[in-house]
Amino acid sequence: MKYIDLKDYKNGWVFRHQDLPLSDDDLAAIKPLGAQMAGDIWRTYISAEAVGVENFDKNDWPVKESSWCESADWQTAWEGEDMDLPAELQAFIDWQPETLVYFCFDAEHVIETRWAVFQRAWKNFLFFDDGPILIGKKRPQAVQFFSDGRLKLGKRT
Repeated sequence: MKYIDLKDYKNGWVFRHQDLPLSDDDLAAIKPLGAQMAGDIWRTYISAEAVGVENFDKNDWPVKESSWCESADWQTAWEGEDMDLPAELQAFIDWQPETLVYFCFDAEHVIETRWAVFQRAWKNFLFFDDGPILIGKKRPQAVQFFSDGRLKLGKRT
């Protein structure tokens, strides 16, 4: 199975949160991947060996200092009334609205959507902020979010 129905996804509640409502069209475009497909995406784009952000190997690009060029705060924007992404993130990512993106929690939990949908739903995604990595398919840019309210901007190497 390539996708898990959002209604059946264990963390799907974040996209139905009453304080951060999403349109039916956006909900339909948020697609949790089945375990096999999630693992394939993780191994292809994130790490061939590690199964989660807590056990990256020293050779995995996310732990290399050279992969990251900037750090910024995301939590202030998340707590604000405005739905816009943090300014540093907006300035860093130049993807087209239809760019396919993956929000990668670990080797079994990856969500596929489009960049435009992520931009509208980013606050929902960040209910889980313990190191997930946002990447664009066939794009070098990457963003990693941390529970202390900061993010790192960089490029997959």
